[in-house]
Amino acid sequence: MKEEKMMKNAETTDAPFAPLDEHNLKLIDNVRPGNWVNPEPESRYNLVVVGGGTAGLVTAIGAAGLGAKVALVERRHMGGDCLNVGCVPSKALIGASRAAARTRRAGEFGVRAENVSVDFGRVMERLRALRARISVNDSADRYSGLGVDVFLGDGRFAGPDRVEVEGKTLRFAKAVIATGARAVVLPTPGMKEAGALTNETLFNLTELPKRLLVVGAGPIGVEMAQAFARLGSRVTIFEAMHGLLTREDQDAAGIVQRALERDGVDFRCCVEIEGVERSGGVRAVRFKSKHGPSGSAEFDQILIGVGRAPNVEGLGLEAAGVEYDKRGVKVDDFLRTTNRRIFAAGDICLGPKFTHTADFSARIAIQNALFMGRKRFSALTIPWCTYTDPEIAHVGMYEKDAAEKGLKTRTFVQEMREVDRAILDGETEGFVKVLVEEGGDRLLGATIVAPHAGDMIGELAVAMNNGVGLAGIGATIHPYPTQAEAIRRLGDAYNRTRLTPLAKNALGAWLRWTL
Repeated sequence: MKEEKMMKNAETTDAPFAPLDEHNLKLIDNVRPGNWVNPEPESRYNLVVVGGGTAGLVTAIGAAGLGAKVALVERRHMGGDCLNVGCVPSKALIGASRAAARTRRAGEFGVRAENVSVDFGRVMERLRALRARISVNDSADRYSGLGVDVFLGDGRFAGPDRVEVEGKTLRFAKAVIATGARAVVLPTPGMKEAGALTNETLFNLTELPKRLLVVGAGPIGVEMAQAFARLGSRVTIFEAMHGLLTREDQDAAGIVQRALERDGVDFRCCVEIEGVERSGGVRAVRFKSKHGPSGSAEFDQILIGVGRAPNVEGLGLEAAGVEYDKRGVKVDDFLRTTNRRIFAAGDICLGPKFTHTADFSARIAIQNALFMGRKRFSALTIPWCTYTDPEIAHVGMYEKDAAEKGLKTRTFVQEMREVDRAILDGETEGFVKVLVEEGGDRLLGATIVAPHAGDMIGELAVAMNNGVGLAGIGATIHPYPTQAEAIRRLGDAYNRTRLTPLAKNALGAWLRWTL
């Protein structure tokens, strides 16, 4: 009976999920239940939140927990991109690909593991099961139970102080726009007709593509290219720019590029796709290259990973007096829009499009909207990570940023090949690089390249956010042996620079005198 109800919900919902197995049916029943009945609106809300992705969910549950009357409006699926088609499914896929890669390396450790094979169907079923399990946290039922009035449907502003959804009017004192962003689809002739995948459709695959073209060498592109290569696809990356991960430290990006190539990824930069033709299951791609031969190549699937566009369409922003452009809703440093009643948070208005940034921007929106706060987005210290193997994680400035600001700096680097735990783990390629002010130890920025760089960067983000310099890091005991010891070693390296010849001579004189 329960399964029949879930199937009915799926049939009446704009569901992008396939196949409709027990896991996806459970997911849909959480994030867009087909039998959901919108509540009767309050006469007025302290806060109406438009968008049920990370920024919207954090805003809604945070404000309700503080006693506010809150309404949450979601057009499609609770959880947004992160849960449904982003962070959660992609990291499940990456986890499977890393397991395959480590098993293939088992012989290096004296462990016999011959004839490693990948059951792609099982990999994707595990992905769907884990996503469904996590979806309970973002479910409509959970938020309703925590005091949020959840409205599922097409919501739009009908004036500067009200939102209409499914024939109901929600009046508000304040509102937050958190409708996020979506994958950009290239206008290349034939690309749409060829059924090119984006992150919104990639995780519906049940069969491993033998030949996969990834368009774009940004974070999404390189993560998925490596994952699919490790799972058994023959992967090619076409990138229009020169190099991959062009915004990252180029020493770090070079390490990742070599890792992808070792995994069998054919990386080609400065390539322009001129057209795509599909015949059955084969996509023929015509391209022009600056660094190699131009021509045509055949692929079984194409994945587009070239950026994201803000979801501003159909929101009635003009009626609300909220200005926007191709980059999204316009906000000031307090996340206020041009309508002082309305704030925005997350990918709809921010440059850094990360789940954790959406989370913390939502916290700023709550304080500033409801409690006359003056929290500034620019005051946040935002780390990020690209989940290749090895990972690249970064926080703060790059060396080029400091140079543009006219800051004099020093750079300290600890190679992972000199860290005992990295040697023991067989993970010696990478480094920790820290940028500090010249004449001091205040951290300006840091980059880590290591298998668990995303877990390690948090320590440096905490240090930056709380004014702890390299000397303080060096004075903090780290457990041995860990790869994070590389960070402490940078503190030691800084302290050695403080031992000037004059200081060394003075200490030597003291020690001779005490003999």
